[in-house]
Amino acid sequence: MLITFCKAKIAHARVTQAELYYEGSITIDESLIKAVGILPGEKVEIFNINNGARLETYVIAGKAGSGQICLNGPAARMGYVGDRLIIVSYALVTPEEAQGMRIRSVHLDDANKIKA
Repeated sequence: MLITFCKAKIAHARVTQAELYYEGSITIDESLIKAVGILPGEKVEIFNINNGARLETYVIAGKAGSGQICLNGPAARMGYVGDRLIIVSYALVTPEEAQGMRIRSVHLDDANKIKA
């Protein structure tokens, strides 16, 4: 049996852009996705703290160190610049594998930099 386990979380990301006329996805500063082990193209779930919206999409790596968090395509309708997001990635693992795993998590400041 496999279970869905939370493997990575980017907490309190601030939306910096919304590009409605794009195919879809979320663009995230490459340094942030590397910090938690999310890969470009990986499916993520996004929770908008400001309006309660939840959506699933895939990740595009943005410029490292830019602080970019951009909702693209239909996702752009789910939030505004300045909204706070929680971005989560999951893995399918056995219960035994999950026992040895820990969630890789970062909390961001107002500039989308990792808090110490």
